[in-house]
Amino acid sequence: MKYSLLVGSVLAMVVSGSAMANADLAKAKNCMACHAVDNKVVGPAYKDVAKKYAADKTAEAKLVQKVLKGSSGVWGAIPMPANAQVNEAEAKTLVKWILSLK
Repeated sequence: MKYSLLVGSVLAMVVSGSAMANADLAKAKNCMACHAVDNKVVGPAYKDVAKKYAADKTAEAKLVQKVLKGSSGVWGAIPMPANAQVNEAEAKTLVKWILSLK
């Protein structure tokens, strides 16, 4: 019993640390200038993105391309510019984090 509690605690810290690391990546790549986790800034809240794409099996690949190349018209009139400072591996990390938000 104590062992399972210890394992659960360690796993919770790893998951929490991973989520924080991805939030830090979003800050470092200037994503948070236009987005926030819980509320709309210029672009949609990340939790709203996660909700919108929750049932879409192709969402990760689509969103990685939107991060890299930009997009327009999905969330309103203001386009999201391409993000030249983000490489494909970073975009995948960011998108996986965003889609994991509840």
